Amino acid sequence: MQLIDKLTVLADAAKYDVSCASSGAPKRSSKGKDGLGATNGMGICHSFTPDGRCVALLKILLTNFCLYDCQYCVNRRSSDVPRARFTPEEVVTLTLDFYRRNCISGLFLSSGIIRSADYTMEQLNRVAKLLREEHGFRGYIHLKTIPDADPLLIEEAGRYADRLSVNIELPTEASLIRLAPEKQVVTIKQAMHSIHQGEHQAREEKGSPRFAPAGQSTQMIVGADATDDSTILHTAQSLYGDYRLRRVYYSAFSPIPHSPNTVPFEAPPLLREHRLYQADFLMRGYGFAAGELLSGPGNLALDIDPKLAWALNNREHFPVDLNRAEPAMIARVPGIGVLSAQRLVSLRRQKRIRYEDLTRLRCALEKAKPFIVTHDYRPQLATRESLLLRQQLSETPQQMALW
Repeated sequence: MQLIDKLTVLADAAKYDVSCASSGAPKRSSKGKDGLGATNGMGICHSFTPDGRCVALLKILLTNFCLYDCQYCVNRRSSDVPRARFTPEEVVTLTLDFYRRNCISGLFLSSGIIRSADYTMEQLNRVAKLLREEHGFRGYIHLKTIPDADPLLIEEAGRYADRLSVNIELPTEASLIRLAPEKQVVTIKQAMHSIHQGEHQAREEKGSPRFAPAGQSTQMIVGADATDDSTILHTAQSLYGDYRLRRVYYSAFSPIPHSPNTVPFEAPPLLREHRLYQADFLMRGYGFAAGELLSGPGNLALDIDPKLAWALNNREHFPVDLNRAEPAMIARVPGIGVLSAQRLVSLRRQKRIRYEDLTRLRCALEKAKPFIVTHDYRPQLATRESLLLRQQLSETPQQMALW
């Protein structure tokens, strides 16, 4: 098979894995050095990092052959999709060629399981080692680790990669047993623990070699089973707390041709995935707990965002006096973010906050005004019932295209 044909198959096969953002990577420049690539460079960019950098990654599988038969996966053993396999040297060639053409700033590399977990991990590590040591590649590298691989191989991966990820795949052990019997939650979490330990050692012990400086991430598939959003968010919260993950990514299940009857034949609303990302952001950046966003079993509302839903369900905390409230409480007001809350606190040291100040700070006033009090404004909408207020502020759910 020609290299371009392999690329066609293995780039398409990689699109189902969404855990490839490069946020958190340290800035490295190749200017004035004998090296290639830079994480602060620009190319044909697909995503923005938190510090504003545009990053494009060559996102491929080493192979889509796989020993496992995960029912939700298009590359499962029993699937009849076209198969291909790169050699490590071919991946290196592609990465360097795409970089030299200014198409990418780095590589995201995953793989199906071939021969054994250890053999597959060795092949992934070889790609990263060749790029770093033989070609001086200084761009971003994200490796998907194989949970069952020897911990020493995962340790080696951390020395070459900026970020490592271990996909939890499904939010409950029962679902994993039913849909992916070859995988075990215990080995997945052991791999996460190994990466967490490597990060801690590199950070705390002077003279320790670099280890995955952009941390680790994982992915959960949404809608492949009956698990609700409450369980998904509590699982994510546990992973953040136990292993200090940088990100949990959520991927709406995509029905695949000739899929088994153990998985749905229809995709969940993509808006559900979007709401999970919003809720996840509130947990990471605003101090919300999963139990606050969903106090019981069930899914997040599709017609309103999770922050607005929390405000409507907790009307006793509102309206918030912006001239008196703590910054954390101001940031919980719908339409006001963490940065705007900090700016309001700084501004009120100089003067009383007025309604027009929110306009200058570009707060989303249509959402915020029922929940705030300023020096010259008190909302009439604050006395309305939550149901009426929800109807006024709700969005019309629309199904978005997956690809």
